[in-house]
Amino acid sequence: MEPQTKEKAEGVLSRLGITPTEAIRVFYRQIALRGGLPFPVVIPNDRTAVTLRKSRRGQLVEKFDSLDEMFERWNK
Repeated sequence: MEPQTKEKAEGVLSRLGITPTEAIRVFYRQIALRGGLPFPVVIPNDRTAVTLRKSRRGQLVEKFDSLDEMFERWNK
């Protein structure tokens, strides 16, 4: 696992007040209860895949200081 990913995830878990071991236990319990992953895992279609690649490179990405600003700009 990439150290950066682990650090980020453990920071979130810490804020939630649970340990990585507890999170894994919850994850496994949900897999057992649902008979699969507790979230959808899909291969993106071509359009989504292209959009994701562009956004990772910072292309065609818009940033906003607030939701109000985003909606104002998008409604123009």
